[in-house]
Amino acid sequence: MTGSEEPPSFRLAYVPGVTPSKWVRIWNERLPDVPLTLTTVTAAEAPALLRGREADAGFVRLPIDRTGLSAIPLYTETTVVVVPKDHLFAAVEEVSAAELADEIVLHPLDDTLDWETPPGRPAFERPATTEDAVELVAAGVGVLVVPQSLARLYHRKDLTYRTVTGVPESRVALSWAEEEVAPDLVEEFIGIVRGRTVNSSRGRTPTPPQPKQKRADKGGAPRKTAGKPGGKNPRGGSGAPKSGAKRGKPRGRK
Repeated sequence: MTGSEEPPSFRLAYVPGVTPSKWVRIWNERLPDVPLTLTTVTAAEAPALLRGREADAGFVRLPIDRTGLSAIPLYTETTVVVVPKDHLFAAVEEVSAAELADEIVLHPLDDTLDWETPPGRPAFERPATTEDAVELVAAGVGVLVVPQSLARLYHRKDLTYRTVTGVPESRVALSWAEEEVAPDLVEEFIGIVRGRTVNSSRGRTPTPPQPKQKRADKGGAPRKTAGKPGGKNPRGGSGAPKSGAKRGKPRGRK
């Protein structure tokens, strides 16, 4: 490696609510010589970050503008409504979209759900972030509909959440800058996320099997094959009879 070359590294971005620790742990086990750095970005910032090669790959929330990007959908999250613990919704297990009609439903500017029309009544002003909206829910201003991971991320002791049916769901995907062939380290991370083993055909090159060694007798001497010239007859006699030897006549009984 010349002095101008930098050692390999991998830059991974992720949006709030995604927990990449499991995949990072596997990366560190398989590629301990390639450091992985993490960057948290907003859902809106993530696509531009990847197109600009400021991160090698990233966990994003779909839908996004796919121009210049490749993406593999990974999983779909449950959508929940965040409410105060003394709210009527806290007494049930799930809520329908129709039941939100009379509620003030906060719609933050960083909302990641693909609404055609958000349910409920709109607030006087849209909160800047989901975290700000959670604070407004705690203040009794309204309720908030978000992916479950965000409800957990911004959890407060005075709030709870319930599953909502009949509303959009957030899909999490792994994305990277589009190329004809994914770079080796990106391909390696794709394999980890998809659960490929270390010896997978698309993972790292597996260790070739070692040839079996022939077992020798004790002391290292090679075995002699029975029945060969110079060896002992397996019945305890000598080998083949010598040339010209006469067979004796059978002796009669006395």
